[in-house]
Amino acid sequence: MSTPPDIVVPVREGAANEQLRYALRSWAAHLPHRRVWIVGYRPRWAVGVEHIPTRQTGTKYQNTTAAVRAVCEHAEVSDAFLLCNDDFFVMRPVEAMPVLHRGPVRTVEAYYAARANGAYLRGLRETRDLLVELGHPDPVSYELHVPMPVQKTGMLAALDAARHLDVVHKRTLHGNLAGLGGEQIRDVKILHRAPRDYGPDSPFLSTMPDSFAAGHVGQFIRRAFPRPCRYETAGRR
Repeated sequence: MSTPPDIVVPVREGAANEQLRYALRSWAAHLPHRRVWIVGYRPRWAVGVEHIPTRQTGTKYQNTTAAVRAVCEHAEVSDAFLLCNDDFFVMRPVEAMPVLHRGPVRTVEAYYAARANGAYLRGLRETRDLLVELGHPDPVSYELHVPMPVQKTGMLAALDAARHLDVVHKRTLHGNLAGLGGEQIRDVKILHRAPRDYGPDSPFLSTMPDSFAAGHVGQFIRRAFPRPCRYETAGRR
């Protein structure tokens, strides 16, 4: 049996981060892995995890890019790892994390262009243009809110190719350059407090701070994982 991958999660500074607490509970219960690496800020209650401190002096996009580069350059992180955010919840057991994508970048671009015109959309377009230059005329988006299997060498090559971008869609760049393929799903992010299309059969969920703290989806996740896991200070519920 092959060794399971490490889980890597960049964490911003200064948050109590109850979403991370329940994400860790879900990974401990349902996602096979070797170790968990918190990159950036480690909450005081988080135990039994590895930690890579990073400086967080840029934008959120620059900070997460620096975090992913630090992971890929760290000798002790497994060569294949699962890249997560601190609000990714695995709601059912999986034998191994599949590669999942969101469909063509052009479709995702149209979705965001109809709603906003900020840094995220600019980064999407610049990442797409870079992929076209590199021989991928119709790239696929991997910007889903689910764990993503990553290879260190492939991700480093992607980050090196995008050094000139201040907002790089890292998952999308790596997924296309590495030819990961995968299965298309719709994104699992729940933005609002009211119930949405999820339930006992939802294998993955993600939340916003408000929808986790005060929404139906947050209640659903907290009920699913009521007990502390091995990554929390003993006695915390």
